Amino acid sequence: MPELPEVETVKKGLQELIIGEEITKVTVYYERIIQNTSIPDFCESLIGQKIVDITRKGKYLIFILSDFILVSHLRMEGKYFVKNREEKAKHEHIIFSFKSGKTLRYQDTRKFGTMDLFKTTNLQEVLQSKPLVDLGKEPLDVGFDAEYLKLKVKKSSRAIKSILLDQTMISGLGNIYANEVCFYARLNPSEPANTLTDEDFENIATGAKLVLTKAIALGGTTIRTFANVHEIDGRFQNELMVHMKENCSICGTKITKEFVSGRGTYYCKKCQKKR
Repeated sequence: MPELPEVETVKKGLQELIIGEEITKVTVYYERIIQNTSIPDFCESLIGQKIVDITRKGKYLIFILSDFILVSHLRMEGKYFVKNREEKAKHEHIIFSFKSGKTLRYQDTRKFGTMDLFKTTNLQEVLQSKPLVDLGKEPLDVGFDAEYLKLKVKKSSRAIKSILLDQTMISGLGNIYANEVCFYARLNPSEPANTLTDEDFENIATGAKLVLTKAIALGGTTIRTFANVHEIDGRFQNELMVHMKENCSICGTKITKEFVSGRGTYYCKKCQKKR
């Protein structure tokens, strides 16, 4: 699943390629992607709209248009590509045609992605509406620090990894980066959140910022299928410390894989001892 660094990479690529483009046609091949309006309304409303800007909140892409705002979530396998052709390729479910002759193509082998069209240009209004309103701060936001984490966690006995994956508490982290942040903080992923110290929270906040910043700089992580809009793989997989690793990058101990909150979890039993 694309996480914050991958979505940020897609955002930057789309900004380079389609800012200023005018939509002349929208074709929807898989209707369930469109969430909050009818397919005819979605397609007709977007004709004549220009791409003014593209931003992001957590794992959501936000397209700022002339008169509307389009919110897109890639879910498990969603991707955007820009092509100079009209014919549909396999797994392409929505095609936006532009006046210039370019096309923006939404491809999704799993068909789990979503799009919500808001008939406003007020971004704050959209951020205060579902699906964005319930998102917590992301690690790169101003105000994301140890105090924020302590306030969100309070007295929760949930595993710290479960907290890191909860988008209402921290937006943008998924399985890969949650594993990496736990390793940075030297925390066992199943450690109950209410046992963490002030130093632990400091380490989580610092680790999340460092890991995500480096992952963005390297174009995200490609484990299986992620590619940016230029169809280029990310490079952060070469920097992973525990996720899908055989041995610990620090001490050489064999990496353990267990399921925490239903998610495949990688950690070092020596560096991340359970308390």
